[in-house]
Amino acid sequence: MSSASVSQPYDEFGLFHENAAEWGLPYDGPPTVRRERVEFAPGRHVSALVWGDAPPELVLLHGGAQNAHTWDTVALALDRPLMAIDLPAHGHSDPTDELFSPRAFAAAVEVAVRRLAPDAAAVMGMSLGGLTSIALAGRAPELVRTLFLVDVLPSINKERAAPIGEFVNGPESFASFDEILERTMAFNPTRSESSLRRGILHNAVQRDDGSWVWRHQQSWKPSERAAAEAEAVPDFDSLWDELAGYEGPMLLIYGTTQASIIDDDALAELERRRVGTPTVAVHDAGHSIQGDQPLVLAQVVTDFLAALP
Repeated sequence: MSSASVSQPYDEFGLFHENAAEWGLPYDGPPTVRRERVEFAPGRHVSALVWGDAPPELVLLHGGAQNAHTWDTVALALDRPLMAIDLPAHGHSDPTDELFSPRAFAAAVEVAVRRLAPDAAAVMGMSLGGLTSIALAGRAPELVRTLFLVDVLPSINKERAAPIGEFVNGPESFASFDEILERTMAFNPTRSESSLRRGILHNAVQRDDGSWVWRHQQSWKPSERAAAEAEAVPDFDSLWDELAGYEGPMLLIYGTTQASIIDDDALAELERRRVGTPTVAVHDAGHSIQGDQPLVLAQVVTDFLAALP
């Protein structure tokens, strides 16, 4: 693929037909989606995609080094009003004072949820977004009526997570679109080239000199990048207390391949902390279930919500 293939101006709302076509979803025209910004601190904003005209029924939080568009196929499949948030320092959101802090992120996300989705039936978070969801449930349980965790628990298998850290802490910039695509494909061998190309367009920007940089890396200070490289997988064990104290319905959805960061030890700890918490293992899915098996994920969420009292 040549860089000429991305020479047209980027339209973040102009690619949904590709998501639908790739997964065989019906498509009769662009969905109703708008971008909103909510100030969470003086001069700092959280950005979010709001799907539909009705009040959001779901709040979706993406993983580290991703952005709200990672949920596009899931949102199309769910076909219900929802809000997908760009975590601080990701996508179009401004950074907090801490780079990868679920609790700092939760404080910012809380402001956006109270403003745009105060009555949402559930919060679903993947990876860093899942840890942020746990922190949000601890500080504002009234906003997290149901909790979906996608391939994450506070105990993370660091060996399995190491490739994620290696990818996130890769080059600071890429000379061409071909170069950033090649690296992304190398770390995501089970995903289609078209889906990865689309993901890059949503998650990277081209500089005036023609080079490309990930959106989240634009927010990194040199000291923060050094810290991230030194500890690619931070310790989040302290979030078990918030998760154990959460009283609402909860479902863990995890992948079955080695790309998943959930292992037997984490599942055992979940059972010890929250006896009887339901889980769903998604076959042929790794860490990013929303990318590997988005239709299955959407159906699992729909079925779980429908079965609640």
